[in-house]
Amino acid sequence: MVFSSLTFLLFFLPVTLIFYFISNDKYKNMILLIFSLLFYAWGEPKYIILMILSIIINYILAILIDKAKNKKIISKFILILSIIVNVGCLMIFKYLDFIIENINKIFTLQITPLGLILPIGISFYTFQLLSYVIDVYKGTVKVQKNIFDLGTYVALFPQLIAGPIVRYETIELELKNRKHSLEKVITGTRRFVIGLAKKVILANNLAVIADQIIASSEIGLYGTGVAWIGMIAYTLQIYYDFSGYSDMAIGLGKIFGFTFLENFNYPYISKSITDFWRRWHISLSSWFRDYVYIPLGGNRVCKLKFIRNIFIVWFLTGFWHGASWNFIIWGLYFGIILLIEKVLLNKLLKKLPNILKWIYSFILIVVGWTIFRNIELENILSILNKMFIFEKTNWLQFSRENYELFNYAIYFVLGLIGMFPFVGKFITKCEKENTFKHVLINVYMVMLFVLSVFFLVKVTYNPFIYFRF
Repeated sequence: MVFSSLTFLLFFLPVTLIFYFISNDKYKNMILLIFSLLFYAWGEPKYIILMILSIIINYILAILIDKAKNKKIISKFILILSIIVNVGCLMIFKYLDFIIENINKIFTLQITPLGLILPIGISFYTFQLLSYVIDVYKGTVKVQKNIFDLGTYVALFPQLIAGPIVRYETIELELKNRKHSLEKVITGTRRFVIGLAKKVILANNLAVIADQIIASSEIGLYGTGVAWIGMIAYTLQIYYDFSGYSDMAIGLGKIFGFTFLENFNYPYISKSITDFWRRWHISLSSWFRDYVYIPLGGNRVCKLKFIRNIFIVWFLTGFWHGASWNFIIWGLYFGIILLIEKVLLNKLLKKLPNILKWIYSFILIVVGWTIFRNIELENILSILNKMFIFEKTNWLQFSRENYELFNYAIYFVLGLIGMFPFVGKFITKCEKENTFKHVLINVYMVMLFVLSVFFLVKVTYNPFIYFRF
């Protein structure tokens, strides 16, 4: 089940809200847990056992760590065991076939891949469990002795299958003592509607442009201009797809009394790649920073170890996204750029005009999404070649063969406008004012929701890109 589906909007969410708000406070977590498990079982019934086992195992291991907190060797051993169990589970389901395929190629073997289906959301809930157990070990959070409350944290359906990665410390207090109010429900609903519109109105329609151009066997005939349009369309699509999901998750969390941290902050206005990764998928980049980069020594080590740390983090960042070489290349691509910026370009970038810094960043971001979007290395090189070795576009031929794409031009323009913060800042300002503008924003939100439902009725493409990660 996805948030941007009529089943969720018209059945699952209303029923969940009714049961949640008529229940006594002490049963609200149990209601959320039950409905979250139902939500997950809707799409992955056989893998719900895997998630429940992960919760039980980490619940037990965290309690054992807490009991052995004065015995460092024992508590560290249990922590390592937890890391092995969690990472091992992720490796088996997400990466084992990839490893087998590459071993077969390198050593000319014929080991049969297991062909396991990737459990939805396993990358997200595994990282949440890891952060919880590590923080218990470090003493930054108290161990959760109520397994149902821990289960609620892990299985909470707003953020279960595509993030953001919510750390236990973020909602530790709210699990037991959170406040509900009409204001929170209204604010959360507005945020949800904005995310829904991003996904249904923009991302889904931008996908049509991107898929038709990038996946076309005729892309080699189109020229440089069309190649850039296709990749910019995908650049916008993945932003509105994922940030739309995050907006919906944050909005739903607010309705249920939880405060999730922001996951996107207008990443396409970045003036460096360093700035981009402070704004894009914030929960993932901060997770790797706090649980991998800093424990390795961060930048407070010799230059050689600093370079090693950057490469380890960005190899893992790429690998986290999927069992394919293009994701690893994508991660290392950004790692190399970040390293170059920190060592060589930092002073130069500060001297450049903002517009040049933005152009520099946006071009590199689009190139990154070109690597990310195309699994085959041959396709990546072909599109990059088309983008950077200028070839004149035969617009007449392109318009004849792809005339229907011109119906989607409005979404491309709206996508470009929406990647800047003008509209978002205006809405935020109006929300805070108790004026006629405030009423207009509410009317606008109702219209946006109705329009989104209209698009859902006629849409054929609707899955979230990040479900497969």
